[in-house]
Amino acid sequence: MNGFLRRTQLLLGESVMERIAQQRVIIFGVGGVGSWCAESLVRSGIQHLTIVDSDRVCITNINRQLMATSKTVGHVKVDALKERLLDINPSAQIDARQQIFTEETAESFHIGDYDYIIDAIDSLKDKMLLIEMATRTKAVFFSSMGAALKLDPTRIQVAEFWKVKGCPLARALRQRFKKLKRYPAHKFLCVFSDELLQNEGHNATCGTERCLCPKAKMGPGDPALLNHEWCSSKAQINGTLAHITAIFGFTLAGLVMQDIKQRHP
Repeated sequence: MNGFLRRTQLLLGESVMERIAQQRVIIFGVGGVGSWCAESLVRSGIQHLTIVDSDRVCITNINRQLMATSKTVGHVKVDALKERLLDINPSAQIDARQQIFTEETAESFHIGDYDYIIDAIDSLKDKMLLIEMATRTKAVFFSSMGAALKLDPTRIQVAEFWKVKGCPLARALRQRFKKLKRYPAHKFLCVFSDELLQNEGHNATCGTERCLCPKAKMGPGDPALLNHEWCSSKAQINGTLAHITAIFGFTLAGLVMQDIKQRHP
């Protein structure tokens, strides 16, 4: 038993802690939600964790993403997060995969090999695909709905996907499922908030012509990185806050811990 887990063991007991250490978890998307989920899972005793994200750390990630600091801007997100997680538990097995979950790559993840699948993907198309595929496995699946444009932490909730209310992302997913007549194989829980604010500011970019995409040559240490906002090229950008995205991520991790405890009292 790792010494840092003594307080966790005190609450949950030795048998549950042993079970936690045996679980295999994969998180798709380690941004504002997924990064905090990963941290909570490792601090709670998860030993086998796969983290999936294709992006590099952007200057605008610092306001809400765990591994994003002035020192990690330009680094591959999953690599920066893996380093952080191994600082917490050097014996953890962290598989960092700089990839995107798409129709072309989906089979390569072998998601059926995991006990828990966590969705923190932004892309509507890819999120829908993950929901379909994950619910066809024996793994327990949890999903995060939209965490942007929120301020009130007391409005963050958990509900079954078809009962989520007030979330535009959940609504868009349900509409797309119905339109295509393709549906999840079974029900699953989502973390969401029914709060929906408006952006009060304007979206300002750094003006740098050099783009920091995963294939760019500009790397960590380049002074331009401290001002470059490569992620401003995304189709839609909304304001976010750390306490909201972190609570979303912690809640997802809490659902995993709760499920393990219930299955193995």
